[in-house]
Amino acid sequence: MNSERRATIIKLLHSKPFVSLKELTDLFPNVSSMTVRRDIDYFEQQGEAIKVRGGARSMKFITTSMEEEFPSRMQKNIPAKEALAKKAIDMLESGRSIFLDSGTTMLTMANLLPDNERLIITTTGPNIALELLNKKQTIVNLVGGMFNRDNISVSGTQALRFLEDINIDTAFIVPSGVSASTGLTCGNYSECELKRMVVEKARKIIVLLDTSKLDKSLPYTFCDIKNVYSIITNGKLPDDIETIARENNVQIIRAQNY
Repeated sequence: MNSERRATIIKLLHSKPFVSLKELTDLFPNVSSMTVRRDIDYFEQQGEAIKVRGGARSMKFITTSMEEEFPSRMQKNIPAKEALAKKAIDMLESGRSIFLDSGTTMLTMANLLPDNERLIITTTGPNIALELLNKKQTIVNLVGGMFNRDNISVSGTQALRFLEDINIDTAFIVPSGVSASTGLTCGNYSECELKRMVVEKARKIIVLLDTSKLDKSLPYTFCDIKNVYSIITNGKLPDDIETIARENNVQIIRAQNY
């Protein structure tokens, strides 16, 4: 009966984004709500679901991304990425716990990073971690979790648990979209949850903002502009974003394309 029940639950999780606890208890009237909760715990451990208040979210739908695939993005706006990365490198401080986001701009930053000081870097990008291994003095922590092929990054419950034990002084974050009304956004729910945790834990949030991301609102907001320490950008920001930054003492740093 246990295997049959779980086979039914996994079919539900593969068919829709959210399955409620009430729905499951109604579906299995002969088992207790505690048993159903244990089933949800089981599927969370298997990486099939995330336990939330009132039920479970299906990882099949959470991992769906609304962003371009990594190889396509890697070929775009290369001069801008290099300019942003060089300015970000100027803001690195040795002896600090640093977080590098995933993505093509962060890969560019990892590639350009000089190997002349000892840095402690945590990242969610396996490709970024591999690039950092070329820097002999850099200590690299790679977050473990569910692999996202589109973004070459890891996220999910295991990743969140890993980050719980990591202190972050400065986090370098790259949003997929930015607007005054929705803040910093991305197109993947699981990665959004991870970025939110990083934002909560970090003392400083430094955003690398290619102007091609401006006035874009993807489905999931992970940070408000007012909570950012610095924005490194390669062009002029819209007046409404400039106003929010000025009113909240957010530093704006201009990077020229090389």
